[in-house]
Amino acid sequence: APLRRVSAPTRRGRGSFLAGLFELGESILPQGARVEGIGVAAPGPLDTRRGVLLAAPNLPGLENLPLGEALSERFGGAPVFLGNDANLAALGEWRYGAARGHHNVLYLTISTGIGGGVICENHLLQGETGIGGELGHVTVLPDGPLCSCGKRGHLEALSSGTAIAAWTRAALEGGAESCLKGEEASLTAARVAVAARNGDALAQEAFARAGRYLGVAVAGFLHIFNPSILVFGGGVSKSGALLLNPFREALGESVFFPPYLDNLKIVTAALGEDAGLFGAQTLVQLAREDSPLSR
Repeated sequence: APLRRVSAPTRRGRGSFLAGLFELGESILPQGARVEGIGVAAPGPLDTRRGVLLAAPNLPGLENLPLGEALSERFGGAPVFLGNDANLAALGEWRYGAARGHHNVLYLTISTGIGGGVICENHLLQGETGIGGELGHVTVLPDGPLCSCGKRGHLEALSSGTAIAAWTRAALEGGAESCLKGEEASLTAARVAVAARNGDALAQEAFARAGRYLGVAVAGFLHIFNPSILVFGGGVSKSGALLLNPFREALGESVFFPPYLDNLKIVTAALGEDAGLFGAQTLVQLAREDSPLSR
């Protein structure tokens, strides 16, 4: 279990970002402590083999940042293990959370965006350079709505909290009737969920639509990975039946062979916002155990 947990606002700019990260790390170390290893969960895309942050859309100036090298130099040459935050959330849930005891795991976090991670036969799927497992950027509806990445029809553009709010806003601006009329400028998925629970038909359709596309996408993931457990994280996944009922219906209609669902457990994440931190810790532990997963 973690001995101490601290947090701080992310600083803007390359130098300030690294300085803040160094200070945060140093603040939790006892005097004279030797660092055995550092695990880092970061937004992608990343080159996990070289420890490089390739891009950070919400943090300009951090492109091609050699994060692993910088941290290792600052902390006495300690080995640094870098991973995509959603991938590491999957790893954390597998090692410590809702997916303990499972060998094949599919993890999806549904919030502002959609991220994912896959454990195959006790190995985290990362791909050749560590950018595998981008499940939120799988095309579900060709020529569909614009995704945050600039492409169209991705799962994130159809089933994320941002997508639910955007679809509802567009429907309201098109003249749809709803108790949400007049709230277009400040609309969030959480507000749409409240309206849906209170019986608003438009809000219910927003979640039904998101759930249907989620079911279609997950059916494809099941065909590829055949997991024994599906773990949902993120705030939108807590909307319960609003999202999960249409999801389950679409999933059942979309899988081509019933055994994909026969023994599939569908659960919510157990580690909350700390899942990525537990996954980063797991990367270091696996390296010290000389697990093939760390190579």
